[in-house]
Amino acid sequence: MATKQSKKATENELLENPEVIAERIGRGEAFLKKNSKILGGVLIAAIVLIGGILFFQINNQNQNEKAQAEMFQAVYFFEQDSIEFALNGDGINKGFLSIVEDYPRTDAANLANFYIGSIYLSERKFQEALDYLEDFSSDDYLVQSKAYSLIGDANLELDNTDAAISNYTKAARTNENKFMTPKYLAKLAVAQEEAGKIADAIATYTEIEEKYFESYEYSAARKHKARLEGLAAK
Repeated sequence: MATKQSKKATENELLENPEVIAERIGRGEAFLKKNSKILGGVLIAAIVLIGGILFFQINNQNQNEKAQAEMFQAVYFFEQDSIEFALNGDGINKGFLSIVEDYPRTDAANLANFYIGSIYLSERKFQEALDYLEDFSSDDYLVQSKAYSLIGDANLELDNTDAAISNYTKAARTNENKFMTPKYLAKLAVAQEEAGKIADAIATYTEIEEKYFESYEYSAARKHKARLEGLAAK
């Protein structure tokens, strides 16, 4: 204990010694002189990096606001079933395809991917629909589950049954509710039967029967469940 106190006292005396302080300051100055170019480079790099991040964020926000304003007419065309104008514009206003190309990484372009995928799916352009729908993501559970369902539809049409099952499952398990979940489960059961997974399809129809007996899908689920159980018993 005495040794530690003595050592600490000695260190304090050294730190209070003007010559020791001057020597240490000298070391610091020498280090700065020797490494000034390196330190300056690091400082400049940090400033450039921070500046770049701020510029990207501000520019992206400005781009997004501009894109959302320009997309307004495309959404209107979509709602009016003017699909060609919605996709490609009318010569004055941009369409969804231009929004995605001209304003990448914006929220507007992300939403445009959903619209484009939906349009291509309705036109039976299933691979094109997948390309855009898979680039879409949303924090809104209802919209995201709808996107999963559409991806499942496209995959099922392309005979990618495993991918269809995966996406219908995501759709059904995302924010489960009595309105949309039974619809997604019904699609899931169809895909499972298509893949030859009869037991899984029966289990899915059973879930509709037991949990969503007030849904539109309830009667069809009971009928298809009985049919599959008959096939399984043969």
